[in-house]
Amino acid sequence: MSDIDELQRRITAAMDRIASGLNSVAGTDVGAAAALAAALDEEKLANAQLTERLQTLNDRYDAAMREGQAVKDAADARVADLDLELQRLRKANDLLRQSNTDLRNANEEGVGAPHLINTAMMAELEALRAARAADVAEATSIIGALTPLLDQLEAPKEEDTDA
Repeated sequence: MSDIDELQRRITAAMDRIASGLNSVAGTDVGAAAALAAALDEEKLANAQLTERLQTLNDRYDAAMREGQAVKDAADARVADLDLELQRLRKANDLLRQSNTDLRNANEEGVGAPHLINTAMMAELEALRAARAADVAEATSIIGALTPLLDQLEAPKEEDTDA
């Protein structure tokens, strides 16, 4: 975009020079003045085209930024949901571990039933498996959110090597 700004500045400067030249030669040579007026009109047209092109580029940039923000917001929402789920799962695991400890203590004192301990251990193992699955889901979600961003970062590098 800095190239467009520079071109616009140069065109504006050229139009100013042409306009001042028209004022100074207005009385001397009508043919030269007409040529300068035509050149001024051409420069004004070129300036208008560049201004329009700059506006188009700005609009594209704004749209890309909005799209990127939407993707980021969606990813943030996914991560927040996963975090909430993980917190719930970890809390359940902590409660289950405490329950198993209480059952083991009761069994050591001779008041517990061995089948309850086995059942609690199986439940604890299942909770650990669920925690592992939640961790895998979290990692998968993060990778899914980062992959498009990494692809966008690599795309300009590939375009630079093509040029």
